[in-house]
Amino acid sequence: MKLADDPEVEAFRAEFSAFLAAHLPAEAEARERSRSSAHVPGWARRWQRALFDAGWLLPGQPPEYGGRNATLPQQLAHLEELASRRIYHSFNPQGLGIVAASLLTFGSDEQKRRWAVPILRAEITAALGMSEPEAGSDLASLRTRAVAEGDAFVVNGQKIWTSGAHDADVLLTFVRTDAEAPRHRGISALLIPTDSEGVVRRPFGSIAAEDDLDFNEVFFTDVRVPRENLVGPLNEGWQVASGSLGHERTLLWLSYAERLEDLVRDTADVGADQEWYASLLMDLQALRLLGYRQLGPDRDPAEISVLKLLGSEAVQSASLHALEAHGADGLCHPARTGPSHHMNHELFVSSWFERYARSFAGTIAGGTSEIQRNIIAERILGLPR
Repeated sequence: MKLADDPEVEAFRAEFSAFLAAHLPAEAEARERSRSSAHVPGWARRWQRALFDAGWLLPGQPPEYGGRNATLPQQLAHLEELASRRIYHSFNPQGLGIVAASLLTFGSDEQKRRWAVPILRAEITAALGMSEPEAGSDLASLRTRAVAEGDAFVVNGQKIWTSGAHDADVLLTFVRTDAEAPRHRGISALLIPTDSEGVVRRPFGSIAAEDDLDFNEVFFTDVRVPRENLVGPLNEGWQVASGSLGHERTLLWLSYAERLEDLVRDTADVGADQEWYASLLMDLQALRLLGYRQLGPDRDPAEISVLKLLGSEAVQSASLHALEAHGADGLCHPARTGPSHHMNHELFVSSWFERYARSFAGTIAGGTSEIQRNIIAERILGLPR
């Protein structure tokens, strides 16, 4: 399958390319680097606001939310232009791609004004409070409780793996509001400001380094949250959660394609293994072609799981091969294994050890590979549960 050139899409692409050429921050301006997925340096905040004001932040949204009502093929062209220039879309990826997107889908007009627009304009940053110590991929097992008291909810519990929480201004947090309801019911979504009394955030290091502080434990002790911060209907948080992950997954395959292209470029010195290198190129091509199928009128939402599974596992497999092929040198850390760009994130060209270690995030976040296989088996292949 090959996408035919669409004059409207190509005109859209050319307009965005011209905007980038005229407004991209200079390297000297971008010296401060992001410390976590919710820490956005000043220059990056200004850049994100410029994209928002010009309608280039989320082109599929209407102008009041940083877009221009772009079609899905135009949105793909937008992301491809960013990728070709190695421009990281936002240094608060969950805030932009999940939290704000969820508010635009499920939030009230007031929540969109008060929370979504400031997140989109990088005036505040956001993180996603979903996983718990005994409820990682199984959100239905969450135990963080929210009890209604007058005009507020009182929240008690714990979240973990909450990326960027210590730098975020607000958490989109999933809580249990009806303990007697079935597992997938009785869950609600709350916006909890991180400066609320009773919120404690504890960042901790990752497998990449002790000082790689992005993951957090977050503790809630009698935290009072105004009822107006309830996102969507009470006890209908499962729908919000499914929509949140849907926002994360829709064009997620393109980020995996970018990582595979990086590996094609950065593993030229181990290309003597022709069979492996050919497999890498075929995985990249297959991922792109399957991704393009999702742009057509007959797309099946369940097929996004195929893209997620293929993309994340192809990146992980190729990263492991590159690490092993470089032998002891691959374990040198920190190190740089590809060309850097001031608008990109350094972790994409870090040591081979780190690139492989970080590949596991792709097979876990947004639904584990096991979950994707279950979806494929049940919804595409029609196998029994």
